Amino acid sequence: MTTKDSLSLIFAALADPTRRNILSRLSQNPATVGEVAELFEISAPAISQHLKVLERAGLIERTTKAQWRTLTIRTEPLNEASAWVEKHRREWNQRFDRLEEHLKTMTKKEEK
Repeated sequence: MTTKDSLSLIFAALADPTRRNILSRLSQNPATVGEVAELFEISAPAISQHLKVLERAGLIERTTKAQWRTLTIRTEPLNEASAWVEKHRREWNQRFDRLEEHLKTMTKKEEK
């Protein structure tokens, strides 16, 4: 999967508040599917769909021991998304800094 594709999956997964809440819960510690489902007033199939989206984006990992399915958050994709945002934030800030300097120069010329 290319970086662009993985970023699209990550941002699409993060776009939904239920999935963000699931990740917040899993950031505290791993949980079973049932423990995660208890937090929401939505159907089991809906929770399952949310988990599939998170899993496809690489944001969670599902392990099975006997009848227990444990979910664990994976931070690497979040790091990838954060790096992308930070790179663009630096570029945007540089552009704003250049614009600010240009406006100061224009203001000084008008004052003369």
